[in-house]
Amino acid sequence: MSAKKKKPKMEFRYYRMPEGRKVFALLGEKWRQHYGRDEDFLHFHNYMEIGYCYEGSGVLTLGKKDLRFGGGEFSVIPQNYPHTTNSDDETISRWEFLFVDADAVLRAAHGGDNPMRTERMIRRINSRARFLREKDYPQLGAQVRAILDIMRKTEEFYQEEATGLLTSFLAGIARLNTESSEREESGMEGSKFSDMIAHVLEYINAHYNEPIKVKELADMCHISETHFRRIFSSYMNAGPLEYINQVRIRMVCEQLKRTDEPIAEIAAKCGFSTNSTFNRNFRQYMGVTPMEWRRRPENYERELLKFDIHSEEGW
Repeated sequence: MSAKKKKPKMEFRYYRMPEGRKVFALLGEKWRQHYGRDEDFLHFHNYMEIGYCYEGSGVLTLGKKDLRFGGGEFSVIPQNYPHTTNSDDETISRWEFLFVDADAVLRAAHGGDNPMRTERMIRRINSRARFLREKDYPQLGAQVRAILDIMRKTEEFYQEEATGLLTSFLAGIARLNTESSEREESGMEGSKFSDMIAHVLEYINAHYNEPIKVKELADMCHISETHFRRIFSSYMNAGPLEYINQVRIRMVCEQLKRTDEPIAEIAAKCGFSTNSTFNRNFRQYMGVTPMEWRRRPENYERELLKFDIHSEEGW
């Protein structure tokens, strides 16, 4: 019997949006570095990532597609989209990043008017990841750099100014995704496929504290449970139950940090039906007990939450 194939590793890198904001930035010399450091795995975030590369060279991986990067290029990566950046050997690259609550930006801009139109824009923006050269898309590239500069200077009303420019930028991305007939061949693209997964992730994030059965998710997508598990695992590199538990653990950590409520009550509020299931999952993802983690929440502030995720066929 052949050895069981080692499952791929993926990280979930969770960020907390500062209260009352829709965007924050990672700026400065810290982000002029050699990217990758021998990492051979992908990661994804809970917010959209917009990155601008000023200099350097290497490979940006979006899903299963590798793209060469250099100076004067920018990426637009939806939340929950697997990706990673690796600099060429012995080279330094300079990037800066924006993390954006794109849904909140667009919903606030439209003030609740025409929600169907807003939803359509959001779905188009989230339908694919983009990597563009500023010389090919000068207006979009200039907007990214302008937003980064606004976030750098932090002048009065800078959040409002940045959000206004982001609204224009996101509209351009939505229009670009509509106009382009190109489809990435990563096996994770295509509007129907992306819309289906995006809808499921939104549902899980909204209903994590309720009982969720995989069959119910499959029924939402109008496909069989077996087919749904296969598609979800292909996209997220994790089974649907893994992702549900991952979201629940993330929310538990939020409450452990913010409140003094008993751990068992927090676990129940976050969707865990039994203490044994909760404790097993918490230790699996966090590597320590909930009480141990509560005593040192600096892990959450620094990297904010890292999960090692792997595919589990038929789970």
